[in-house]
Amino acid sequence: MDFISIIVIIAGLCLFETISSIDNAIVNAEVLSTMGERARRWFLTYGLVAAVFLIRGLLPWLIVWFTTPSLGPAGALTASFSSDPAVLAAIGSSAPLLLIGGGTFLVFLFFHWLFLEEKQFGLRGERYIQEKGVWFYAIVSVLLALIVGLALLSRPFMAFGAVVGSTAFFIVHGFRQNAESQEKKLMDRNLSDISKIFYLEVIDATFSIDGVLGAFAFTLSVPLIILGSGLGAVVVRELTIGNMNRIRRYIYLKNGAMYSILALGTIMILDSFGVGIPSYLSPLITFGMVGYFLHKSIRVARALDRECPD
Repeated sequence: MDFISIIVIIAGLCLFETISSIDNAIVNAEVLSTMGERARRWFLTYGLVAAVFLIRGLLPWLIVWFTTPSLGPAGALTASFSSDPAVLAAIGSSAPLLLIGGGTFLVFLFFHWLFLEEKQFGLRGERYIQEKGVWFYAIVSVLLALIVGLALLSRPFMAFGAVVGSTAFFIVHGFRQNAESQEKKLMDRNLSDISKIFYLEVIDATFSIDGVLGAFAFTLSVPLIILGSGLGAVVVRELTIGNMNRIRRYIYLKNGAMYSILALGTIMILDSFGVGIPSYLSPLITFGMVGYFLHKSIRVARALDRECPD
């Protein structure tokens, strides 16, 4: 892997982590406004350490170790930089399991957003699709059956990976719904700051899973994932203490993140079946998707400024 490729991958990972965590940053900023100065400072410093090292650092390492147990814990961390033929063969044999599981998770995540979640409608047809939200469960069920069926014809163990990915989606979604339901309670100034910090860390952990799994569409290198996603987590913390009202004006950023998630999930599934996907495609798609919706957001914000100059 040459230096330019490494820089492009890290930049793509950082952008993807930042955009996919915008909602998390907004929640953090709102809750922090109800907390004391000492608690805010603690969360923005020590909480950042937890976000980068304990979550975005530990999770990708555990995933690689789980899918390739023969590497051991140290081998899972350094495997992508190893030239040992045995290590490379182990990664190659287990990569499809990781890719198809992560890809299934991300595709399910996109369709849940498209059919069921409240959103700013950035493309034609999104409003109509959301009105047919009940079809989400039918769509993902058919998709899972199709992916598992194709996997059984290729490599049976990949079918298990797809099922694990779908199972992980519904488990994580359940935890996320419960965490988000606590948001109103978090705004209660009578709730202790320690409780608020705990809930913020839980919410951050659930939001980070999307970014970590999507990162494997960029690279299987755990150190690069830790670096790129960690930088993204730092940017999210900076946004949290910065001007969140300005970020809210870019109303289609979430759309860019979700369409990137669909593209990355699709790339991971195709890659798991041996379809040759260039390494630069994931960062290119991420920059393209986010850039398009950012441009669209800026145009809308400027139009509103002209209508309401005050």
